[in-house]
Amino acid sequence: MGIDIKFPIGLMFFILGLFLTFFGLITNGDTALYSRSLGININLWSGGGMLVFGLIMLFLSWRSKKAKTP
Repeated sequence: MGIDIKFPIGLMFFILGLFLTFFGLITNGDTALYSRSLGININLWSGGGMLVFGLIMLFLSWRSKKAKTP
């Protein structure tokens, strides 16, 4: 089968991670926004995790395409 789901999933997580990381960096000093999460910038941390996961998925997709071509 030629269907590889790693690329669209990796791209989706990468784009959402970029948005969350950017929003977390912009609102880093807002203590009222992060009071419910015990002062932890949850947007920055979850965005960073999504970025890393998306990059891993994109790398695995690229590596599997490279291995299939002769």
